[in-house]
Amino acid sequence: MAKTSFTVKKISIIAMLCALAYVTMYFLRIPGIGGFLTYDPKDVVITIGGFMLGPLAAAVISVIVSFFEMITVSTTGPYGFVMNVLATFAFACTASVIYRKMHNMKGAVIGLVSGVVAMTVVMILANFFITPLYLISRNAFASSAEARKYVSGQIVVLLLPFNALKAALNATITVIFYKPVVTALRKANLLPPSSSGKAGKFRLPTIITALVILIVCIILIFVMKNAA
Repeated sequence: MAKTSFTVKKISIIAMLCALAYVTMYFLRIPGIGGFLTYDPKDVVITIGGFMLGPLAAAVISVIVSFFEMITVSTTGPYGFVMNVLATFAFACTASVIYRKMHNMKGAVIGLVSGVVAMTVVMILANFFITPLYLISRNAFASSAEARKYVSGQIVVLLLPFNALKAALNATITVIFYKPVVTALRKANLLPPSSSGKAGKFRLPTIITALVILIVCIILIFVMKNAA
């Protein structure tokens, strides 16, 4: 009976996080850097879910939210869906796997930094192979060679810094909100008590550092948006 109850709670939390991730994506979306790149903080919600419930939960939330994004607000169709899933898998699942193995502050930081690196690398590759197909589907270029040449020219000046900043922004917001969210869910009896009082605990200096990084990332993203 206890096992069933825990499963129901876990499904309930996943459903709640899906809804929250979609809402943050819908209302906090920063559109159109370079004409097609956007930022929204849904990966923060998904990563927090991965930290609480494991990488498989993060993957499930990612697919569900990306699907509903595709059929509602996205203008990039299945191409955008695949890119969203790849980005979230690279960031949230990487961070969650490491945090699951090292369930402490050090593990959280290593996981998030690894997620930033993984997402940046994966999205460069995804942009190189998938974005040309999208551009051709929109009749922006006549051939895949022309489209790929255009995308290659954008990697260093736009795609690399944008994806690195986006991932870093997600990481810093995760640091700020993870502990309050987990505490609230434990008070609501939706999560079991922590096995260690120190597990996942983010102290004040960490929060202050994260806030400073957050502000810097936001400023840089807006600078890139205005320069594009």
